Amino acid sequence: MKKKIKVGVDVRDLKISKSGARTYLEELCKEFRKEDPDFEFIFINTILPVYTGKYKIYKLIEQFRFLLWKQCQLPIIAIIKKCDIVFCSDYFVPYLHPGFVNIPVFHDAFFWEYPSHYNKYWSYLFHFLGVGAAKKSPFIITPTKYTQQQIAHFSGIDKEKIIPIYEAAKRLNVPTLISQSAFENLEKSLSYQYILHVGTFEKRKNLLLLLEAFDSLTKQGHSNLKLILIGQSSPKKNIDDSTQLFQMIKANNLEEKVIIPGYVSDEILHFYYKNAALYVFPSRNEGFGIPVLEAFGYGIPVIIANNSCLPEITGDAAISFHPDDKEDLCLKMKELLTNTSLRKQLSEKGYERVKYFSWEKAAIELKNLFTLSIRKK
Repeated sequence: MKKKIKVGVDVRDLKISKSGARTYLEELCKEFRKEDPDFEFIFINTILPVYTGKYKIYKLIEQFRFLLWKQCQLPIIAIIKKCDIVFCSDYFVPYLHPGFVNIPVFHDAFFWEYPSHYNKYWSYLFHFLGVGAAKKSPFIITPTKYTQQQIAHFSGIDKEKIIPIYEAAKRLNVPTLISQSAFENLEKSLSYQYILHVGTFEKRKNLLLLLEAFDSLTKQGHSNLKLILIGQSSPKKNIDDSTQLFQMIKANNLEEKVIIPGYVSDEILHFYYKNAALYVFPSRNEGFGIPVLEAFGYGIPVIIANNSCLPEITGDAAISFHPDDKEDLCLKMKELLTNTSLRKQLSEKGYERVKYFSWEKAAIELKNLFTLSIRKK
Protein backbone atom coordinates (compact mmCIF):
# COMPACT_ATOMS: atom_id res chain seq x y z
CA MET A 1 0.00 0.00 0.00
CA LYS A 2 1.32 3.43 -0.98
CA LYS A 3 2.37 5.58 1.97
CA LYS A 4 0.39 8.78 2.34
CA ILE A 5 2.19 12.11 2.62
CA LYS A 6 1.53 13.50 6.11
CA VAL A 7 0.97 17.26 6.15
CA GLY A 8 0.79 19.09 9.46
CA VAL A 9 -1.35 22.23 9.09
CA ASP A 10 -0.80 24.93 11.69
CA VAL A 11 -4.32 26.19 12.49
CA ARG A 12 -3.50 28.28 15.56
CA ASP A 13 -4.13 31.44 13.51
CA LEU A 14 -7.86 30.61 13.47
CA LYS A 15 -7.95 31.67 17.12
CA ILE A 16 -6.87 35.19 16.16
CA SER A 17 -7.51 36.25 12.59
CA LYS A 18 -10.80 37.66 11.28
CA SER A 19 -9.61 38.90 7.91
CA GLY A 20 -8.65 37.38 4.58
CA ALA A 21 -5.95 35.33 6.31
CA ARG A 22 -8.68 33.55 8.27
CA THR A 23 -10.71 32.93 5.13
CA TYR A 24 -7.62 31.48 3.44
CA LEU A 25 -6.92 28.98 6.21
CA GLU A 26 -10.57 28.05 6.82
CA GLU A 27 -11.32 27.40 3.17
CA LEU A 28 -8.18 25.34 2.59
CA CYS A 29 -8.88 23.26 5.70
CA LYS A 30 -12.32 22.42 4.28
CA GLU A 31 -10.59 21.08 1.16
CA PHE A 32 -7.87 19.28 3.13
CA ARG A 33 -10.51 17.44 5.18
CA LYS A 34 -11.82 15.71 2.06
CA GLU A 35 -10.69 12.11 1.66
CA ASP A 36 -7.52 11.78 -0.41
CA PRO A 37 -5.65 8.51 -1.12
CA ASP A 38 -2.30 10.31 -1.30
CA PHE A 39 -2.44 12.68 1.68
CA GLU A 40 -3.16 12.68 5.38
CA PHE A 41 -3.71 16.12 6.88
CA ILE A 42 -3.11 16.69 10.58
CA PHE A 43 -4.53 19.93 11.97
CA ILE A 44 -2.22 21.18 14.70
CA ASN A 45 -3.54 23.65 17.24
CA THR A 46 -2.67 24.92 20.69
CA ILE A 47 -4.98 23.96 23.56
CA LEU A 48 -4.32 27.33 25.21
CA PRO A 49 -6.45 30.44 24.57
CA VAL A 50 -4.82 33.23 22.57
CA TYR A 51 -4.91 36.78 23.97
CA THR A 52 -6.37 39.35 21.56
CA GLY A 53 -6.87 42.31 23.93
CA LYS A 54 -5.13 45.70 24.06
CA TYR A 55 -3.00 45.53 27.23
CA LYS A 56 0.65 45.83 26.20
CA ILE A 57 2.08 43.46 28.79
CA TYR A 58 -0.32 40.69 27.77
CA LYS A 59 0.34 41.38 24.09
CA LEU A 60 4.08 41.00 24.71
CA ILE A 61 3.47 37.74 26.56
CA GLU A 62 1.31 36.55 23.67
CA GLN A 63 4.03 37.37 21.15
CA PHE A 64 6.50 35.34 23.20
CA ARG A 65 4.00 32.46 23.31
CA PHE A 66 3.63 32.73 19.52
CA LEU A 67 7.38 32.34 19.06
CA LEU A 68 7.42 29.46 21.53
CA TRP A 69 4.63 27.81 19.54
CA LYS A 70 6.32 28.23 16.18
CA GLN A 71 9.86 27.38 17.17
CA CYS A 72 9.33 24.72 19.86
CA GLN A 73 5.83 23.30 20.26
CA LEU A 74 4.82 23.08 16.59
CA PRO A 75 7.98 21.25 15.43
CA ILE A 76 7.83 18.85 18.41
CA ILE A 77 4.21 17.97 17.59
CA ALA A 78 5.13 17.58 13.92
CA ILE A 79 7.90 15.14 14.86
CA ILE A 80 5.63 13.17 17.19
CA LYS A 81 2.93 12.99 14.48
CA LYS A 82 5.60 11.97 11.95
CA CYS A 83 4.71 14.78 9.55
CA ASP A 84 6.51 14.97 6.24
CA ILE A 85 5.51 18.61 5.73
CA VAL A 86 4.49 21.50 7.98
CA PHE A 87 2.26 24.05 6.25
CA CYS A 88 1.90 27.50 7.87
CA SER A 89 -0.28 30.24 6.42
CA ASP A 90 0.94 33.09 8.63
CA TYR A 91 4.48 33.84 7.35
CA PHE A 92 6.30 31.95 10.13
CA VAL A 93 7.46 28.32 9.98
CA PRO A 94 9.84 26.51 12.37
CA TYR A 95 13.43 27.56 11.79
CA LEU A 96 14.63 24.09 12.75
CA HIS A 97 12.75 21.27 11.04
CA PRO A 98 14.28 17.85 11.70
CA GLY A 99 12.58 15.17 9.65
CA PHE A 100 10.10 17.41 7.83
CA VAL A 101 10.04 20.28 5.34
CA ASN A 102 8.30 23.62 5.75
CA ILE A 103 5.95 25.34 3.33
CA PRO A 104 5.13 28.94 4.40
CA VAL A 105 2.60 31.35 2.92
CA PHE A 106 3.55 34.99 2.40
CA HIS A 107 0.27 36.77 1.69
CA ASP A 108 1.95 40.08 0.81
CA ALA A 109 5.20 42.05 1.02
CA PHE A 110 3.96 44.58 3.59
CA PHE A 111 6.83 43.94 6.04
CA TRP A 112 9.17 45.34 3.39
CA GLU A 113 6.84 47.90 1.84
CA TYR A 114 5.65 49.47 5.13
CA PRO A 115 8.43 48.92 7.68
CA SER A 116 7.17 51.80 9.87
CA HIS A 117 3.88 49.95 10.37
CA TYR A 118 5.56 47.23 12.41
CA ASN A 119 7.23 47.17 15.79
CA LYS A 120 11.01 47.14 15.17
CA TYR A 121 11.50 44.00 17.27
CA TRP A 122 8.66 42.18 15.52
CA SER A 123 10.07 43.30 12.19
CA TYR A 124 13.49 41.93 13.18
CA LEU A 125 11.96 38.59 14.14
CA PHE A 126 10.16 38.44 10.80
CA HIS A 127 13.32 39.10 8.81
CA PHE A 128 15.50 36.80 10.94
CA LEU A 129 13.14 33.93 11.74
CA GLY A 130 10.36 34.31 9.17
CA VAL A 131 12.43 35.04 6.07
CA GLY A 132 15.35 32.97 7.36
CA ALA A 133 13.18 29.87 7.72
CA ALA A 134 11.43 30.56 4.40
CA LYS A 135 14.77 30.62 2.60
CA LYS A 136 15.42 27.10 3.90
CA SER A 137 12.02 25.90 2.63
CA PRO A 138 11.71 24.24 -0.80
CA PHE A 139 8.91 26.63 -1.78
CA ILE A 140 7.09 29.73 -0.58
CA ILE A 141 3.42 30.18 -1.45
CA THR A 142 2.07 33.60 -2.40
CA PRO A 143 -1.38 34.56 -3.74
CA THR A 144 -0.51 36.49 -6.92
CA LYS A 145 2.21 37.05 -9.50
CA TYR A 146 2.42 40.66 -8.33
CA THR A 147 3.19 39.55 -4.76
CA GLN A 148 5.67 36.99 -6.06
CA GLN A 149 7.59 39.76 -7.82
CA GLN A 150 7.52 42.03 -4.76
CA ILE A 151 8.77 39.34 -2.38
CA ALA A 152 11.52 38.28 -4.78
CA HIS A 153 12.57 41.92 -5.19
CA PHE A 154 12.75 42.74 -1.49
CA SER A 155 13.96 39.42 -0.07
CA GLY A 156 16.44 38.35 -2.72
CA ILE A 157 14.81 34.90 -2.76
CA ASP A 158 14.83 33.22 -6.16
CA LYS A 159 11.57 34.06 -7.93
CA GLU A 160 11.26 30.45 -9.15
CA LYS A 161 11.00 29.31 -5.53
CA ILE A 162 8.06 31.65 -4.83
CA ILE A 163 4.94 30.01 -6.22
CA PRO A 164 1.73 31.99 -6.89
CA ILE A 165 -1.42 30.03 -6.07
CA TYR A 166 -4.61 32.02 -6.47
CA GLU A 167 -7.10 32.23 -3.65
CA ALA A 168 -10.87 32.38 -4.14
CA ALA A 169 -14.04 33.94 -2.77
CA LYS A 170 -15.19 33.02 0.70
CA ARG A 171 -18.06 30.55 0.68
CA LEU A 172 -20.60 32.50 2.71
CA ASN A 173 -23.17 30.75 4.86
CA VAL A 174 -26.36 31.68 3.04
CA PRO A 175 -29.37 31.65 5.43
CA THR A 176 -31.67 28.65 4.98
CA LEU A 177 -35.42 29.01 4.48
CA ILE A 178 -35.85 28.27 8.18
CA SER A 179 -33.35 30.86 9.42
CA GLN A 180 -33.99 33.48 6.71
CA SER A 181 -37.01 34.88 8.54
CA ALA A 182 -34.66 36.13 11.25
CA PHE A 183 -32.99 38.37 8.65
CA GLU A 184 -36.16 39.76 7.05
CA ASN A 185 -35.89 43.07 8.91
CA LEU A 186 -32.30 43.48 7.77
CA GLU A 187 -33.19 42.91 4.12
CA LYS A 188 -36.11 45.35 4.35
CA SER A 189 -33.78 47.95 5.84
CA LEU A 190 -31.48 47.60 2.80
CA SER A 191 -34.12 48.86 0.38
CA TYR A 192 -32.13 52.03 -0.34
CA GLN A 193 -29.36 52.26 -2.95
CA TYR A 194 -25.87 51.88 -1.52
CA ILE A 195 -22.21 51.43 -2.34
CA LEU A 196 -20.40 48.68 -0.44
CA HIS A 197 -16.88 48.12 0.87
CA VAL A 198 -15.70 45.20 3.01
CA GLY A 199 -12.36 45.27 4.85
CA THR A 200 -10.42 46.53 7.85
CA PHE A 201 -10.00 50.26 8.37
CA GLU A 202 -6.29 50.36 7.59
CA LYS A 203 -4.59 53.35 5.99
CA ARG A 204 -3.65 51.40 2.85
CA LYS A 205 -7.35 50.66 2.25
CA ASN A 206 -7.69 54.31 1.13
CA LEU A 207 -11.14 54.75 2.70
CA LEU A 208 -10.69 58.50 3.25
CA LEU A 209 -10.49 59.02 -0.50
CA LEU A 210 -13.59 56.84 -0.94
CA LEU A 211 -15.40 59.05 1.58
CA GLU A 212 -14.36 62.21 -0.25
CA ALA A 213 -15.51 60.81 -3.60
CA PHE A 214 -18.79 59.62 -2.06
CA ASP A 215 -19.40 63.05 -0.52
CA SER A 216 -18.91 64.66 -3.94
CA LEU A 217 -21.24 62.11 -5.53
CA THR A 218 -24.08 62.82 -3.08
CA LYS A 219 -23.86 66.49 -4.05
CA GLN A 220 -24.19 65.67 -7.75
CA GLY A 221 -27.74 64.35 -7.84
CA HIS A 222 -27.32 61.22 -5.69
CA SER A 223 -28.45 62.65 -2.37
CA ASN A 224 -30.28 59.46 -1.34
CA LEU A 225 -27.27 57.21 -1.92
CA LYS A 226 -25.59 55.58 1.08
CA LEU A 227 -22.15 54.10 1.70
CA ILE A 228 -21.79 50.94 3.80
CA LEU A 229 -18.35 50.18 5.23
CA ILE A 230 -18.24 46.69 6.74
CA GLY A 231 -15.21 46.06 8.90
CA GLN A 232 -13.48 47.19 12.02
CA SER A 233 -10.51 49.13 13.31
CA SER A 234 -7.05 47.65 12.99
CA PRO A 235 -5.51 46.54 16.31
CA LYS A 236 -2.26 48.18 15.18
CA LYS A 237 -2.55 51.89 15.97
CA ASN A 238 0.11 53.02 13.50
CA ILE A 239 -1.77 51.57 10.53
CA ASP A 240 -5.33 52.17 11.75
CA ASP A 241 -7.37 54.83 9.93
CA SER A 242 -10.62 54.57 11.89
CA THR A 243 -10.17 57.78 13.93
CA GLN A 244 -9.63 59.86 10.79
CA LEU A 245 -12.51 58.03 9.13
CA PHE A 246 -14.99 58.89 11.87
CA GLN A 247 -13.70 62.48 12.02
CA MET A 248 -14.23 62.95 8.29
CA ILE A 249 -17.74 61.50 8.48
CA LYS A 250 -18.63 63.98 11.22
CA ALA A 251 -16.89 66.95 9.57
CA ASN A 252 -18.83 66.38 6.32
CA ASN A 253 -22.16 65.69 8.07
CA LEU A 254 -22.32 62.19 6.63
CA GLU A 255 -23.56 60.42 9.77
CA GLU A 256 -26.89 59.57 8.10
CA LYS A 257 -25.32 58.52 4.80
CA VAL A 258 -22.37 56.38 5.91
CA ILE A 259 -23.30 53.16 7.70
CA ILE A 260 -20.68 51.16 9.62
CA PRO A 261 -22.12 47.85 10.86
CA GLY A 262 -18.75 46.59 12.16
CA TYR A 263 -17.66 42.98 11.77
CA VAL A 264 -20.66 40.91 10.65
CA SER A 265 -21.45 37.22 10.29
CA ASP A 266 -21.43 35.45 6.93
CA GLU A 267 -25.23 35.32 6.91
CA ILE A 268 -25.54 39.07 7.37
CA LEU A 269 -22.73 39.77 4.90
CA HIS A 270 -24.71 37.75 2.35
CA PHE A 271 -27.54 40.31 2.48
CA TYR A 272 -25.18 43.29 2.20
CA TYR A 273 -23.64 41.82 -0.95
CA LYS A 274 -26.99 40.71 -2.34
CA ASN A 275 -28.50 44.23 -2.29
CA ALA A 276 -25.49 46.43 -3.13
CA ALA A 277 -25.58 48.72 -6.17
CA LEU A 278 -21.77 48.93 -6.46
CA TYR A 279 -18.71 47.49 -4.82
CA VAL A 280 -15.71 49.84 -4.54
CA PHE A 281 -12.22 48.62 -3.60
CA PRO A 282 -9.97 51.71 -3.45
CA SER A 283 -6.99 50.04 -1.72
CA ARG A 284 -3.50 51.27 -2.48
CA ASN A 285 -1.94 47.86 -1.98
CA GLU A 286 -3.26 44.29 -1.74
CA GLY A 287 -1.78 40.83 -1.69
CA PHE A 288 -4.94 39.41 -3.26
CA GLY A 289 -8.34 41.02 -2.53
CA ILE A 290 -10.89 38.31 -1.69
CA PRO A 291 -13.88 40.72 -1.32
CA VAL A 292 -13.61 41.62 -5.02
CA LEU A 293 -14.31 38.00 -5.96
CA GLU A 294 -17.14 37.85 -3.43
CA ALA A 295 -18.71 40.87 -5.13
CA PHE A 296 -18.29 39.22 -8.55
CA GLY A 297 -20.12 36.17 -7.22
CA TYR A 298 -23.14 38.34 -6.40
CA GLY A 299 -23.12 40.06 -9.79
CA ILE A 300 -22.21 43.45 -8.32
CA PRO A 301 -20.44 45.92 -10.65
CA VAL A 302 -16.96 46.52 -9.21
CA ILE A 303 -14.59 49.48 -9.20
CA ILE A 304 -10.95 48.94 -8.21
CA ALA A 305 -7.85 51.08 -7.75
CA ASN A 306 -5.49 50.44 -10.67
CA ASN A 307 -2.55 49.20 -8.61
CA SER A 308 -0.80 46.21 -7.01
CA CYS A 309 -2.48 42.85 -7.75
CA LEU A 310 -6.02 44.14 -8.33
CA PRO A 311 -5.91 44.36 -12.16
CA GLU A 312 -4.37 40.85 -12.18
CA ILE A 313 -7.30 39.48 -10.16
CA THR A 314 -10.16 41.30 -11.87
CA GLY A 315 -9.02 41.16 -15.50
CA ASP A 316 -11.52 43.15 -17.57
CA ALA A 317 -14.41 42.42 -15.18
CA ALA A 318 -14.02 45.69 -13.25
CA ILE A 319 -13.36 49.33 -14.07
CA SER A 320 -10.47 51.11 -12.41
CA PHE A 321 -9.46 54.53 -11.17
CA HIS A 322 -6.29 56.24 -9.97
CA PRO A 323 -6.02 55.77 -6.17
CA ASP A 324 -5.03 59.42 -5.64
CA ASP A 325 -7.79 60.92 -7.76
CA LYS A 326 -11.09 61.34 -5.91
CA GLU A 327 -12.70 63.02 -8.91
CA ASP A 328 -11.80 60.03 -11.09
CA LEU A 329 -13.43 57.72 -8.56
CA CYS A 330 -16.49 59.96 -8.26
CA LEU A 331 -16.87 59.99 -12.05
CA LYS A 332 -16.57 56.18 -12.27
CA MET A 333 -19.14 55.64 -9.52
CA LYS A 334 -21.54 58.08 -11.14
CA GLU A 335 -21.11 56.38 -14.52
CA LEU A 336 -21.82 52.92 -13.10
CA LEU A 337 -24.88 54.10 -11.19
CA THR A 338 -26.43 55.63 -14.32
CA ASN A 339 -25.22 53.40 -17.16
CA THR A 340 -27.47 50.32 -17.13
CA SER A 341 -25.70 48.71 -20.09
CA LEU A 342 -22.27 48.99 -18.47
CA ARG A 343 -23.60 47.64 -15.18
CA LYS A 344 -25.04 44.60 -16.95
CA GLN A 345 -21.82 44.05 -18.89
CA LEU A 346 -19.65 44.16 -15.75
CA SER A 347 -22.06 41.95 -13.85
CA GLU A 348 -21.84 39.26 -16.53
CA LYS A 349 -18.06 39.53 -16.74
CA GLY A 350 -17.82 39.28 -12.95
CA TYR A 351 -19.85 36.06 -12.92
CA GLU A 352 -17.48 34.57 -15.49
CA ARG A 353 -14.30 35.87 -13.87
CA VAL A 354 -15.06 34.41 -10.43
CA LYS A 355 -15.30 30.92 -11.97
CA TYR A 356 -11.58 31.09 -12.67
CA PHE A 357 -10.83 30.95 -8.93
CA SER A 358 -11.67 28.10 -6.58
CA TRP A 359 -10.42 26.70 -3.28
CA GLU A 360 -10.55 23.22 -4.79
CA LYS A 361 -8.11 24.29 -7.50
CA ALA A 362 -5.90 26.00 -4.89
CA ALA A 363 -5.82 22.82 -2.77
CA ILE A 364 -4.90 20.68 -5.78
CA GLU A 365 -2.03 23.02 -6.68
CA LEU A 366 -0.82 22.95 -3.08
CA LYS A 367 -0.91 19.16 -2.98
CA ASN A 368 1.11 19.02 -6.20
CA LEU A 369 3.65 21.31 -4.56
CA PHE A 370 3.71 19.18 -1.40
CA THR A 371 4.50 16.12 -3.53
CA LEU A 372 7.27 17.97 -5.34
CA SER A 373 8.68 19.16 -1.99
CA ILE A 374 8.99 15.57 -0.77
CA ARG A 375 10.80 14.59 -3.95
CA LYS A 376 13.27 17.44 -3.41
CA LYS A 377 13.78 16.51 0.25
